[in-house]
Amino acid sequence: MNQQNLPDRCPACESDLTETLFRVTDHSVSKEFFEVRLCRSCDLRYTAHAPCETAIQRYYQSEQYISHNNTRKGLINRLYHLVRSITLRSKVALVRKASGRQMGMHLDYGAGTGAFLHAMEKAGWNSIGLEPDAGARQVATRTFNAAVYPLEDLSSLVDGTYTVITLWHVLEHVHALHTTLERLKRVLAPGGVMVIAVPNPLSADAKVYGSDWAAWDVPRHLYHFSPASMRTLLLRHGLEVAEVKRMWFDSFYVGMLSEQYRKGSLVRGVWQGFLSNLRALFHTEQCSSLVYLVKRKA
Repeated sequence: MNQQNLPDRCPACESDLTETLFRVTDHSVSKEFFEVRLCRSCDLRYTAHAPCETAIQRYYQSEQYISHNNTRKGLINRLYHLVRSITLRSKVALVRKASGRQMGMHLDYGAGTGAFLHAMEKAGWNSIGLEPDAGARQVATRTFNAAVYPLEDLSSLVDGTYTVITLWHVLEHVHALHTTLERLKRVLAPGGVMVIAVPNPLSADAKVYGSDWAAWDVPRHLYHFSPASMRTLLLRHGLEVAEVKRMWFDSFYVGMLSEQYRKGSLVRGVWQGFLSNLRALFHTEQCSSLVYLVKRKA
């Protein structure tokens, strides 16, 4: 298998104080095993020896990969679509509150099939998206007439332009992690905010499911950010976390998928999602997925 040449150094802080946590199965596509390692220095979990940017494309070729094809196949994906209209409204509201603006310039990095981009445009924002998958870009154009371009176009965007930059479950997929963060920081407008949502490996549901936790999603998820590792990474790039928000619905989705992988009960998955959210009610940074509101360091 063609693999990214990653040494046993942390891809975020470059420490060699790393150790193997466990092996995780790619349940979605290949059924191959991948090793998840922990950095003892910055607390990042990462997928060791993940496929390179070219080779990893085949691991996204699945009808079940909803962010690329908008599929409604399967009970879990149908439930996802039912909930999406609620989550889209809450995301728009979050962007407005975080930015202090009712409208402005918006960049959605990793726009997928364009649903959030479309929601922002309807709310009055001047939005564009960047998306690596050509098929997803076609769906976005066909379904929403959305302005979605290849990731390479990031280098041609004007510095200091975007009031808000959103990455909804995207940063964990980005091979060029440091280069991408530097470039996104440059196109962020003065006083602007970056909204970064990622799964949380310290969540209650992650602890329950262990190596079967669906949000490991190896090898597509290259990194698995704890709150500490996210802060360390961002500070390295002159960025800081202004606030952390919970994503309540993700725990149910992840719980049901994790149960599906274990050939267990979807009802049990919903229950575990509820228990995870109950714990996060009192401990924000133990939610299944977290949204980091990020600004330039003062």
